[in-house]
Amino acid sequence: MSMPYRKVTAIIRTEKLREVEKALIEAGVDGMTVTRCKGFGQYGDFFRQDFMMPHVRVEIFTSTEKAEVLARVVMDTAHTGTPGDGLVAILPVEQVYRIRTRQPANHEDIH
Repeated sequence: MSMPYRKVTAIIRTEKLREVEKALIEAGVDGMTVTRCKGFGQYGDFFRQDFMMPHVRVEIFTSTEKAEVLARVVMDTAHTGTPGDGLVAILPVEQVYRIRTRQPANHEDIH
């Protein structure tokens, strides 16, 4: 049985993080994880000694219904129109557990 959860993962420019965080909070997100990462995509700068560019990864567990809305919020906020803007992925999640309670999270708990 498929659970009604999705994980929205966005890899964005580091300098866009504050704007994206603010926009996601305004969209009703009450929890997210942010980690530093580096990588390259379609437009890697292979002429640099370290062609991997620093970015941040934002991860949000949310309901299926809200995933597309949050992905659009990230895209609208992080967009600069230049190479290296990043990407957003929406992934299915089978189950979410709360470590504190060791119980499956309720659908209402995941925004």
